Amino acid sequence: MSNTVLGEDRLATTDENGHRVYLYPEEVKGFWKTRRQYFYWFLILFYLVLPWIYIEGKPAILINLNDREFTFLGFTLHGVEPILFFLTIISGLFFIAFITALLGRVWCGWACPQTVFIQSLFMKIEQWVEGNARVRKKLDAAPWSLDKFLKRSIKWLLFILVSLHITHTFMGYFIGPRELLQMSLSSPSDNPKIFLAMMIANAIILFDFGWFREQFCIIACPYGRMQSVIMDANSLVVAYDTKRGEPRRRSVPKELAGDCVSCDACVRVCPTGIDIRRGTQLECIACTQCIDACDDIMLRVKKPTGLIRYTSETELAGKTRTFFTKRALAYLAICLFFVFEFIYFLNASTNFNFVFIRGTDRPFQNVEHPIDQKTILNHFTVKMTHQGSQKHALIFSIKDPVLKNEIEIINPIKPIEINSPNQKIIMFFKFNPNFLIEGRRAVALNVHDALEHNNIITTTEVILVGPNH
Repeated sequence: MSNTVLGEDRLATTDENGHRVYLYPEEVKGFWKTRRQYFYWFLILFYLVLPWIYIEGKPAILINLNDREFTFLGFTLHGVEPILFFLTIISGLFFIAFITALLGRVWCGWACPQTVFIQSLFMKIEQWVEGNARVRKKLDAAPWSLDKFLKRSIKWLLFILVSLHITHTFMGYFIGPRELLQMSLSSPSDNPKIFLAMMIANAIILFDFGWFREQFCIIACPYGRMQSVIMDANSLVVAYDTKRGEPRRRSVPKELAGDCVSCDACVRVCPTGIDIRRGTQLECIACTQCIDACDDIMLRVKKPTGLIRYTSETELAGKTRTFFTKRALAYLAICLFFVFEFIYFLNASTNFNFVFIRGTDRPFQNVEHPIDQKTILNHFTVKMTHQGSQKHALIFSIKDPVLKNEIEIINPIKPIEINSPNQKIIMFFKFNPNFLIEGRRAVALNVHDALEHNNIITTTEVILVGPNH
């Protein structure tokens, strides 16, 4: 069965009128298939189990958009700034570009959820319920019958169950698995927004993995469009050796014929329906199924394996491949730059940040003193922000020893217990205005932590004001 012939210009998944041609990739066994399946199941188990791993009472990964809280391996960021999300995404994109420049579309064939779930779950269910590729093709072409109705019903019921499990796990990364389990056991009317989001996500996954499949890779995936710009002749690809593979022809003597026997096995197993003999193509997801299929045929006809193999265009031309090209190193350098920027901003965001907001009534107040001494009072609302879940008990003190006797810090609560990432306190500063310079002066404050033996954890600054005499 071949939907693509050598030299054909149109996509294998469309006919001459542009209508979709359904693919029925055959099952294949071999060296690469075995290793991919092991890796696929590792990724699936990692995906399913990770949300249930709790560290210090919180999931290992939690993206709580509602409370603007991100937890990663026991460390919690609150009110994460947009710059951190931007740096995470942009560094990830350039890392993928670096890997692509080196190893081609290894992501598509080995780690993309589209490939992993379809190959490991949905295709297995389809084969178990409806049979192998040829039986499925025959079933599709047959008129509706009780047997066809039952097989389709069972298949889509299993698809729905698997999709629901995938979707619930996905939502667990944003809500928390325990909280999601409680919601799942309650009525949908108790959490209508979560229920609606769950149904929409499940419908998308069911549509894509159950029916759309290779069309997403060919039509919708942006990465497939980017690869032609990212890759070069030194990038690793799944390629057909044209020097070895000149197909047999009756006019050519047997001893001069190439190794390709024109069996089309590489085409029959391809999940996107391409003919790898036409060279590197946009639709190829580097899943290695054609390698295993071709190697199996080569062993049967007693010819060397590797007619289709992992290689590069440079090596196919008989030259030495440059592994780390200038392009790949440029992608890596840009990626590392954004990673360092992320670390810098992350470190800055984990420190305490104090914003002194002056009282709205008036900038300062004159306070009567029993010994007829001038005294000024400054009133502030202090907004404190910090990252992490560690508890603190803060005490403020004047850093300059000369000014310690000039200024009195008045806190309603001392020490100040920090129990949330964003907290506000009222603070007063009482002082003699004589130390002011032209009615104002910046004063450095040491911030101590009573839970850490009164050690100074940071220093901040406040502007005190008074009459300008």
